[in-house]
Order: sequence, then C-alpha cells, then structure tokens
Amino acid sequence: MSRPPEIEHRYGERVHLLDDPLALSLLAKLCARETKQPDINRLVAALYRQMVCTVIAAEMPRRRVTVPTRMIEHTPRAVWQGLIVDPRIKVAVVCVARAGIFPAQVCFDLLNEILDPEGVRQDHMLMNRTTDPEGHISGAAIQGAKIGGPVEGVTLLIPDPMGATGTTIHTVLEHYRRHVAGTPARVVTLNLIITPEYIRRLRELWPETIIYSYRLDRGLSPDEVLETIPGSEPERERGLNEHGYIVPGGGGFGEIMNNAFV
Repeated sequence: MSRPPEIEHRYGERVHLLDDPLALSLLAKLCARETKQPDINRLVAALYRQMVCTVIAAEMPRRRVTVPTRMIEHTPRAVWQGLIVDPRIKVAVVCVARAGIFPAQVCFDLLNEILDPEGVRQDHMLMNRTTDPEGHISGAAIQGAKIGGPVEGVTLLIPDPMGATGTTIHTVLEHYRRHVAGTPARVVTLNLIITPEYIRRLRELWPETIIYSYRLDRGLSPDEVLETIPGSEPERERGLNEHGYIVPGGGGFGEIMNNAFV
C-alpha cells in the first residue's frame, strides 16, 4: 500500500489528516463566503475525485498483472508487468442524503472506472439531524434506506463532507450492524473537514473505522492547545459551536451544495 503525506498528529494510525496543499487550496476557496454555485459543486467534485484516488491507493489490495501493450506487434518484449489495484474488490459507496449525495456519486463513478463494475454498488440512506428544543443536535434519524445487499468482505466508503459530531456515521454504521448481513472488510470515511469531537466519537464507538480528511478544524480550542500537535490534548480540543457547526468550517454543506437553506 502507498501512504500519502500527512500532518503530524496524535490520534492514532487509523486517522489520516492529509498534507495536500492543492486540496487545501481548493477547500479554502470552497469554504469562503463569496463562493457560490456552480463553483461549489465543481470544487466538491474535484476534492472528492482526488480523495477517493488517495484512499484507493492507500487502502485497496493490489494484484500483479501481465499486460501486452500495442507494441506486441513489433516485439515479444512489449509486455508490462506490475501491481495494480485489484479490480475484483467489492465496494459499497454509502450515499447519505443530503450532503453526501453528490460526493457519493463522484466516488461511485470513479470506482467504476478503476474496478470491475460488477463489484461496485451504491447504497442510499435518507437521514436528517434531530435537535432538542434549544436547537442543539441530539442525534440523527434515518427516514429510509436502500441497501444493495450484504456487506461481507465489502469495503464501505462513506463520503460525508463535514465530520462534525460523528452522529451521522455512528447512525449509518449502527444500521448496517443491525439490519445488513455480513461484516465489512473495512470501513473508510471520506471527509473534507473533521473536528476533534468527531474523531473522539468514532474512536470510542467504532475504533476500526478508518478516517481520511483534508482538514482538522479545532478553532474553538484554547490558544495554548492550538499551539500543540493535534491530538496531544484531545479532551481540551474543540471544533464545534453550541449548535454543532464546525469552526472555522464552511457552513452547512447540505445547504450550500443544494442551494436550499432549510
């Protein structure tokens, strides 16, 4: 497997904070107040194409192949041998409405280019945040799900732009555990931005989950904590405001991606 460059942190080996200046440049533009549609979805697509390629290279098994090239007509030496991503891998992309709809489609389409499409599917889950009377996030509710089959030996990829509280991922994985047959080969979340709270929750409830993100936002942490290597003082790190939104963040991605601010 190949390991992409990552920033230094203390969250453990299953958390990957990618050190990618190009992606961070695109993400900064995506989160800026002046960025509107159609640029928003163009940037989201570019970021997720890049991230899913990174995850495929780092997490997917490989297979040695022998491929005659077009030059075989001229010489018997025109045969390439090497390692490729094993096209026989089974992958399910989990499409979580609504912020995950477009990222999931981007990932699904690219996986079909690289792998055998017979082993690639997209599952759908209609979810929404639930809040208490004071407007604080109290959980996530599944309104409906369309799961394409068992997950034994399947790689679950969950593209969700904002890893805020971890409630969405927890609810998704709990649904698979209770209602879908089989155990996944691996579970990988693909997030553009995550918080320390998100990492803590997934490490506590789903420690085998692999997290990939371009950015860790912990903007509400004390100044002295912000000077430390991420994860050095995890209980003092904070990236969520009282309403469960990420700071500095980029606003509600389900809203800005769909131009529906409700």
